[in-house]
Amino acid sequence: MFNEARKLINTNAHIYIERLAEAVAIRSVSTDLSCRDDCFAMADLLHRWIEELGGSSDKVLVGFQELDDGSRYDLPPVILAEFSAGKPRQKPTVLVYGHYDVQPAAEADGWSTDPFTLSEVDGKLYGRGSTDDKGPILAWLWAIEIHRELELELPVNVKFCLEGMEESNSECLDDLLERESKGGFLSNVDYVVITDNYWVTTDKPCLTYGLRGLATFHCEVKAGTQTLHSGVYGGCIAEPMTDVIQLLAAVSEYGHGDIGIENCGRKSATPITEAETELYKGITFDAEAFRHEAGDVPALLGENEKEVLMNRWRYPSLSIHGIEGGYSGEGFKTVIPGAATGKFSIRLVPGQDGKAVEESVKAVLEKRFAELKSANKMTVTSTSSKAWLADPRCPLYQSGAAALLKVYGVKPDLTREGGSIPVAGLLQEKLGVETMLLPLGQSDDGAHSENEKMSKRNYLQGVQVLFTFLGEIARAHEERGDMPNGTPKRKGTLGRLKDIWYGLS
Repeated sequence: MFNEARKLINTNAHIYIERLAEAVAIRSVSTDLSCRDDCFAMADLLHRWIEELGGSSDKVLVGFQELDDGSRYDLPPVILAEFSAGKPRQKPTVLVYGHYDVQPAAEADGWSTDPFTLSEVDGKLYGRGSTDDKGPILAWLWAIEIHRELELELPVNVKFCLEGMEESNSECLDDLLERESKGGFLSNVDYVVITDNYWVTTDKPCLTYGLRGLATFHCEVKAGTQTLHSGVYGGCIAEPMTDVIQLLAAVSEYGHGDIGIENCGRKSATPITEAETELYKGITFDAEAFRHEAGDVPALLGENEKEVLMNRWRYPSLSIHGIEGGYSGEGFKTVIPGAATGKFSIRLVPGQDGKAVEESVKAVLEKRFAELKSANKMTVTSTSSKAWLADPRCPLYQSGAAALLKVYGVKPDLTREGGSIPVAGLLQEKLGVETMLLPLGQSDDGAHSENEKMSKRNYLQGVQVLFTFLGEIARAHEERGDMPNGTPKRKGTLGRLKDIWYGLS
């Protein structure tokens, strides 16, 4: 049915694009309360489409936001939906996670087109949410629709968990997952697939098996209640901005590269194994193109492609994001701010404990602040989420690789990413099942930035990848049988592919 599905996708291409345009037009910006009704409208649209395709869908309210003035806003619902296979009790269940909320966008920000009007230019579909994450969600629905149009039973049960607050730290999702994983909607899941990331390049697919975690820090130093004239008070008080600059210098004393804080540097990471090193061989990555995509920075840290990739996703890193306080407008204004804030974060890797990182960083800040003998008040707040790591040798990844090979005709790279998707680790931990990131978009899609897009080719072939994947994971699960730890009953096609491609048997 592979060729029949391809023909159907080509025939329905204009319909799939029209549906994506309808989704993009809904301003489901979760961080903007003025768009809260749009978030609910996007949930309603997905709920309706799922039921029209024959699935069952439930819009679950998860809580509310309360503002300082006491007003309350309901959080967008989490959609829990399901499509059952023929003889569902005998078939495995795949859970698909996605999010229907998007980042803020305005044409004035530098967009070449209206961000909420899907625009096709040179084979690329521009619009907010086209690649993050509305396009991938819809690709899953069309993959299911193809089964119906070809009068095929689904080879596996497919469940969806689609949230509307991912761009707002997935507020209240943790409580829902905890509840539903204990005898609820998520209790009989066998595999988790997330399509919310991107290829390493623009022309070769990949599967992602690892993400860095994240620890964020907000360091505020406060003196008085108002901004002061430096000609009157300069030299007479401890200035908050000076304190903040000294504190940021203390946490970044190693400069670029490793981090010199206990529990935060490379020494605290899980040692690199020979098997892991092998996975870097053959990955398609152009360091010079990566440098160019970064705005033609003078140089990258790393002597070769492998080192650059390891710096990008295998080692921890510290980034200073901003300093607030004082005057930063045009011209010159000689003022002393009454308060100043420094914001920075550390990307975490396997082996590092987020809480230990938070405590170690706070200890460094407190020590340096004491050394300054400042009369000001320092306040540090922080959050952290774990790194996530999966086993790329498991049947789930074998199935993803087989699907990508059939559709694109090339072996996908096995990659990690430097960013963080906390829900990946959360789902893997709470459900105790294999979890895979299966990206559909390209490296230059520009999620979160101006001119976000998804290649028309990637959108349509993504539908074929997901259609094919459902058959592959059904086959892999059958070969796996009920053996302990997922050991296949027989090697079979997927086992041979694993040996040939990755040498991991």
